[in-house]
Amino acid sequence: MYIKFINETQDHDVCLEDLGQMIYDYCGLNYLDNLSLLASKMAKRLSVLDMSYREYTEFLKRNPQEWNHLIELITNNETYFFREENQLHELSRAVLPQFRNQECIRIWSAACSTGEEPYSLAMTIAESGAVPLKSVHIIATDINHKVLQIARRGWYHKNSLCFRRTPQEMLDKYFIPQDEGFQISSFIKDRIEFRHSNLLNNEDMAAIENVDIIFCRNVLIYFDAATTRRVIAKFYNRLNAGGFLFLGHAETITGMNTHFETINARATFYYRKGGR
Repeated sequence: MYIKFINETQDHDVCLEDLGQMIYDYCGLNYLDNLSLLASKMAKRLSVLDMSYREYTEFLKRNPQEWNHLIELITNNETYFFREENQLHELSRAVLPQFRNQECIRIWSAACSTGEEPYSLAMTIAESGAVPLKSVHIIATDINHKVLQIARRGWYHKNSLCFRRTPQEMLDKYFIPQDEGFQISSFIKDRIEFRHSNLLNNEDMAAIENVDIIFCRNVLIYFDAATTRRVIAKFYNRLNAGGFLFLGHAETITGMNTHFETINARATFYYRKGGR
């Protein structure tokens, strides 16, 4: 009986590691160093399906649509309006004026979650007056279908923590009170195109047309160095010459030989692709 228990435990651990490897290969999220966290995230789903890890990994192979459920469980979608405002100030002050003579300015909000980032970008641009809002097209992508549904709707409950850094004047100017929350104004919403996209999927990345500015904040912290290099290379290829890349304040690619120039501003830093 003891030997049977040991064998079952070892089989459980191996199959959990196999699932971690499948997730890593699919989207770059690295749970291989924290399998206990993955197990806690998976517990309810396995209970609902009444499956072991071995059965679930086989189920996942036969039913690709299950990835939608799995992604909802393993991704972190914490965000709020006007996050890392120093970067938004830098966008208004130093970056946007460089595109004032450009007919169309394309911005990519990668891993946009429930939409607060791309909406914040559009509101920031409208406030700045540096370029006409009508000249801006924001592509907002995420791997999680569920959060994209929320983002596309553009409605947020009035008690949501997503408003914790939203000035009242911005709330009054760019949101419409509706039911128990606020709806993004249509002239802001219309500047944004939401798409499903996996940053590690070559076909998804090829579908993103070249852009001038990329925001991908607080995503690389979930990747290992190898995956980070892959994603940054994709960003480099998608940026027009002279384009800009903004990462989260805790993320850096300095020293990775990515060909990006680091720009150290007064209260933040970001990256520029040469050639413009």
